[in-house]
Amino acid sequence: MDRPLLVGAVAYTPNVVPIWEGIRDYFAGGPAEMDFVLFSNYGRQVDALIDGTIDVAWNTNLAWVRTVLQTQGKCQALAMRDTDLKFRTVFAARAGSGFTGLADLRGRRVALGSRDSAQAAILPVQYLREAGLDDEDVELVRLDSDIGKHGDTGRSELDAIRVLLDEDADAVALGINTWDAIGADELMGDALEAFWTSPAYCHCNFTALDSLPPERYGLWVEQLLAMSWDEPEHRRIMELEGLERAWAKPDLARYASLFKAVEDQGISARW
Repeated sequence: MDRPLLVGAVAYTPNVVPIWEGIRDYFAGGPAEMDFVLFSNYGRQVDALIDGTIDVAWNTNLAWVRTVLQTQGKCQALAMRDTDLKFRTVFAARAGSGFTGLADLRGRRVALGSRDSAQAAILPVQYLREAGLDDEDVELVRLDSDIGKHGDTGRSELDAIRVLLDEDADAVALGINTWDAIGADELMGDALEAFWTSPAYCHCNFTALDSLPPERYGLWVEQLLAMSWDEPEHRRIMELEGLERAWAKPDLARYASLFKAVEDQGISARW
């Protein structure tokens, strides 16, 4: 009997442990058992995937890009959450700012999250450049408060919001999940307004190297995709992991914008 598939994840918050214990329990006793190992940051996790310490990595979009670049494309995305298929970046300002688009940010200060956060730093810089705003046109206020976690904790985005509310920035770039959480807060929602939202792009995926045989991951992926929102115990795990209804097959085309941003901005393929 093959050993359980070993999946890596990053411990960006304490509830990562019960999430992965729940996922492991879901696979227990089935045709594709698994176990998991937690890492302190995505750089370590990508290294572990490439050196064969783990079979599959639950990667952010930046970790996926770095895996592709380090392996010369000899890797594959196995699955992702439905929410990973429609991730977006939101530019917001204090209510009443009058901003209607990115061009209005010329000569302004924009607060960004950690420099390794695709949603709150890397892609926002790219969107500004595509709008004709280079570094000399916009002052970037960077809040590097959770380096290594690729913005998963959301802390740097909350720090950026505080800078905006303290009037030390004119706008802020946030991932859609952070923006939606703010909207659920009546007081905060009234204080800020979104004035530009990016096209959809992909966020996390389960990544494996091409060298992992299909018989090692095929049944596991099938069982993952079979997790049902209508089953209360499955739904509990899925909600904790940030799904809306189902696991999904990847859409690799929606990583193109991040690949371009990493290349254009000279971001390292490692760490």
